[in-house]
Amino acid sequence: MAFISRPPGEKQMQVQFELNGEAVITDVEPRTTLADCIRDGLRKTGTHVGCEHGVCGACTVLINGDAVRACLVLAVQVQGDKVVTIEGLSGDELSPLQVAFRKHHALQCGFCTPGFITTAHALLTNEPNVNEERVRDVLSGNLCRCTGYIPIVEAVLDARIHYARGEE
Repeated sequence: MAFISRPPGEKQMQVQFELNGEAVITDVEPRTTLADCIRDGLRKTGTHVGCEHGVCGACTVLINGDAVRACLVLAVQVQGDKVVTIEGLSGDELSPLQVAFRKHHALQCGFCTPGFITTAHALLTNEPNVNEERVRDVLSGNLCRCTGYIPIVEAVLDARIHYARGEE
């Protein structure tokens, strides 16, 4: 059964997509960003909104497996797509990537963490044997003001083995 959300507004458009493996049908104003739809309409608050300009990476989600800034995508643009947020990356247990973040102390306040983990997950899914230079290049689009990037890069490099084995 699909989850149905109807936020208030005058002109609404219906959009249907898959969110973290569940069918979703929701009515949104045409100008509603995917980030706002996910957070406000569908109450999945792990996706954070920072700059609202696509610069910080806090709102990164997966759309059909690609890491995308949810603040730059309109909700109506994901019609029929598969969207995965940080909540959809693990079940009851932490994922190997999340375990690596904890092991390497790759988070402090946690605001940027969902975007980093989602971005790193997309990278490691497509390139499980990625080198440090590539990790740094891909993660350069995500901003962290607390931790510094060394523990984050170390965590991603540590998680590579699990992705190479298909244990993501």
